[in-house]
Amino acid sequence: MLTSSTARDVIQRMAGCRILVIGDVMLDHFIWGAVRRISPEAPVPIVEVTRETTFPGGAANVARNLSAFTPHAYLMGRVGKDSAAGELRRLLHGEGVNTEPMLESDTLPTISKTRIIARQQHVVRVDRETIEKLSPDELKLITQRLETMLPGLDGVIIEDYGKGFVTQDFADQVLGLCQAAGKLVCVDPSPHNPLNWSGASLVKPNRLEAFAAAGVQDQRSPGPPLQDTRLLEVGGKLLDQWNVSKVLITLGEQGMILFQRDCPPHHIPTRAREVYDVSGAGDTAIAFLTLALAAGLSAEDAADLANHASGIVVGKLGTARVMQDELQQAFED
Repeated sequence: MLTSSTARDVIQRMAGCRILVIGDVMLDHFIWGAVRRISPEAPVPIVEVTRETTFPGGAANVARNLSAFTPHAYLMGRVGKDSAAGELRRLLHGEGVNTEPMLESDTLPTISKTRIIARQQHVVRVDRETIEKLSPDELKLITQRLETMLPGLDGVIIEDYGKGFVTQDFADQVLGLCQAAGKLVCVDPSPHNPLNWSGASLVKPNRLEAFAAAGVQDQRSPGPPLQDTRLLEVGGKLLDQWNVSKVLITLGEQGMILFQRDCPPHHIPTRAREVYDVSGAGDTAIAFLTLALAAGLSAEDAADLANHASGIVVGKLGTARVMQDELQQAFED
């Protein structure tokens, strides 16, 4: 278990870690307002808009979480030639994320998600996206850029939202290059895109993704996670199925559970005090897990730190990130 002094040392070491995030990037657009009446045209609320905000989403939100703790956060994904891409780059540059490795598509739009919020209630979400797999030329470009960057990196995060950027060929190429270079690779998988993650250092699914990947029906057994026989079965199965040494399953209000080869499962209880919004919690978890491992922590301590960070971000509304003083305070509390 990390202490406040150990956490302070780790936070200082994180500043020197160089991490590349690769995956599906998107722009999160929030429209905030109030509802005072129902539309006479249809039985739907009328939202009177008071303000609008935009944030980096998907893999871009992972990079944004990193950039609050290290000036060496890099992002590789695919955007279009549109205003959303310009806004996304503006936001990321403002928060210290290096977007030079990004790919720009001539035909696809930048993925964007517009959420309408009225009095802190999520009314509706509007998505703009075209899901299309990487072309051979795009995969070649990714490989070339990754080969150039790898000697200067401490870790790589693969963030899959199932939007077409992450394919099996992509996973094989990226994991093969990272494994050959001896680099840390952490994966946040998508349940809609089952892939083989052999060669990854750690894979971090949530409970839904884990059970789906293992092909096991979740009975949601009451009681502590370490007594949940189906959950324990899934963790062991995924270690073999993905051929990895570590699987961390996030469990929402029950925290996280870490599975490692030749070690008993390790449960980390949740650190969240109040939960306002779980969107982006997985992005926060994979970011801090990778940063902590790159900074030299054990898998158990890295999971504990990521759990503290996730507990902070779910207490915020919207696509949020954790700051250094907040994480330090969480350990002091």
